[in-house]
Amino acid sequence: MTIRVLLADDQALLRGTFRLLIDSCDDMEVVGEAADGRQAVEQARSHRPDVVLMDIRMPGADGLAATASICADPDLASTRVLILTMFETEEYVAQALRVGASGFLGKYVTTDALLNGIRTVAAGEALLSPGATQALITRFLTLPTSGPPLAPAERLADLTPREQEVTVLAAHGKSNDQIAQELVLSVLTVRTHIQRAMTKLGARDRAQLVVIAYQNGLVRPAPPHS
Repeated sequence: MTIRVLLADDQALLRGTFRLLIDSCDDMEVVGEAADGRQAVEQARSHRPDVVLMDIRMPGADGLAATASICADPDLASTRVLILTMFETEEYVAQALRVGASGFLGKYVTTDALLNGIRTVAAGEALLSPGATQALITRFLTLPTSGPPLAPAERLADLTPREQEVTVLAAHGKSNDQIAQELVLSVLTVRTHIQRAMTKLGARDRAQLVVIAYQNGLVRPAPPHS
């Protein structure tokens, strides 16, 4: 299956570079380009891409606003947003995850990391670059200013003990393979538990499941290093 990608960046040179890289892969193609957030939303609604490669800093409506609009549109429920930016700070990461982004990478990433990141997000996995550590992210996700949680805390009771266990491990940044190894389960079983937890909590993808887990106290953030 070909992964359909929309490029949203105000720099035409970067969009051209990304297009060359993506179109050179047999399993993905660029279906549209946008130079600002408003165009990104319009192009997403027009092309229904699998992944939007979204810059944060753009003129007019920025990438965060565009991401929020795309992720809130029920007609784009299957579209995933991968944030790509020079501004890799924990605050931007937290904001991007809150509004529905599935992943976050700095523009310094290698070609392989970028292409694999697109594949990871398209497959429904969460993606955070090494520079955006889980401990820093959760410090912001759990602040009172984060706004209301994405799912009421009482809905956590709908999860089975195994679904809660798998959700906790996912929130700690573990992959399906790592969770399967730790719990002595098959990867397919882990994937099933993750999917059921997402359905019960109303999470659109794995990244949002992680946000819900932290916001409702299912997982506690690691204390900051002194």
